[in-house]
Amino acid sequence: MHDVLLKVDRLEAWYGESHILHGVGFEIGRGELVTLLGRNGAGKTTTLRSIMGIVEKRQGSVRFDGQETVGRPSDTIARLGIAYCPEERGIFSSLSVEENLLLPPSVKPGGLPMSEIYGLFPNLEERRRSQGTKLSGGEQQMLAIGRILRTGANLLLLDEPTEGLAPVIVQRIGEIIRQLKQRGFTILLVEQNFRFAATVADRHYVMEDGRVVDMIEASDVTQSVDKLHNYLGV
Repeated sequence: MHDVLLKVDRLEAWYGESHILHGVGFEIGRGELVTLLGRNGAGKTTTLRSIMGIVEKRQGSVRFDGQETVGRPSDTIARLGIAYCPEERGIFSSLSVEENLLLPPSVKPGGLPMSEIYGLFPNLEERRRSQGTKLSGGEQQMLAIGRILRTGANLLLLDEPTEGLAPVIVQRIGEIIRQLKQRGFTILLVEQNFRFAATVADRHYVMEDGRVVDMIEASDVTQSVDKLHNYLGV
């Protein structure tokens, strides 16, 4: 593995009285693209939110680039260089594409300039004066990803970026994610679509009932298909 950028250990999380994560543990090397796989309700999104510190209560350890983040507020965690793209995308519908892209603050040096973001997402440059409500689902997803690239974050948490998108757009999102990896970003991807995840990831962690129950290397996916089908119910 590359040197470890993110190490999650014994992570527990709650929403109110609901205990969602039960000792989650995994590692991501610098420059890796790793997926969290699992059925609905397995705890994948809560894991991303817990890494960002946006759950009601968490305990355990989340070390980013050697620094412990449990106990720190979410804005401090973001400034360390972690960015979260939620499943619901969070586009500001009354703002234009360009205004949406300019909205997030730069948290550290290294964010992509607008010219490079438009190079990755030519659709967004064409629609830069359009309101968020007038974008297609695929364009909204591109905008949600593009927006976090300006911040300077080097760890990207992407939650279900292909959900509800047409196959041709899923393919384009895959190309973009591979380009981001080639640029040196480290990516933790939550995906329901395993066929998509298998085309981009170095490794897969499988979650069940708020726990990581398996890790499968990309090179072992072919011989692990039956096991993955059992885990994912596909």
